[in-house]
Amino acid sequence: MSSGAIILIVDDEIQIRRFLRITLEANGYRVHETETGQAALAKAAQLRPDLIILDLGLPDLDGLAVLHRLREWTKTPIIILSVRDTDRDKVAALDSGADDYLTKPFSVDELMARVRVARRHALPEEQARDVFAAGSLFVDLSRRVVTVRGETIKLSPTEYALLRLMIQHAGKVLTHRQILREVWGPEYINETHYLRVYFAQLRQKLEDNPALPKLLLTEPGVGYRLVSPE
Repeated sequence: MSSGAIILIVDDEIQIRRFLRITLEANGYRVHETETGQAALAKAAQLRPDLIILDLGLPDLDGLAVLHRLREWTKTPIIILSVRDTDRDKVAALDSGADDYLTKPFSVDELMARVRVARRHALPEEQARDVFAAGSLFVDLSRRVVTVRGETIKLSPTEYALLRLMIQHAGKVLTHRQILREVWGPEYINETHYLRVYFAQLRQKLEDNPALPKLLLTEPGVGYRLVSPE
């Protein structure tokens, strides 16, 4: 999926930038880098990259401020790469428009998986998947058909809306507030108990073992993630 796509790295640690450049270029990406927030804003406007990897601890601007300013004019996928590992930091970044959040240190495999997922979400609407398959779960979005091990599963309208949202963002962490806003509406963003109930119901219907889910995963203190088929 790289096909020479441009990735902008924003990090003040030269060792991290060097490691990212080597890894990404080995996978066919064209890489540009910078170490400050102001330079990142200028380069993003100049290059129009296909993906931005952004550190939060920059020397001139906080990474969240850079994220906010980028989201004023671009929908380019942004992956946060940071040593900050608290739930509050993750939720703040994701709610501010980050597509994913990866804490340092990280593995090459994990980084590349997150890059592929973020790039997939940037596909034009007409290229987005109509069919989702993972494990024993198969969903045909165009026909609104859900099957597990070949057996049709009946979902309520809300359950289906929730599953469809997770499929549209497969592989990406969605915060509690993001899910509640999209499925129930902005007036429900604090009703997190809705999520516990409905995710439990979906797991009962879709998971091989609801007590040990492998598809609909909880990101403690942050939100939920649907495993993305690779």
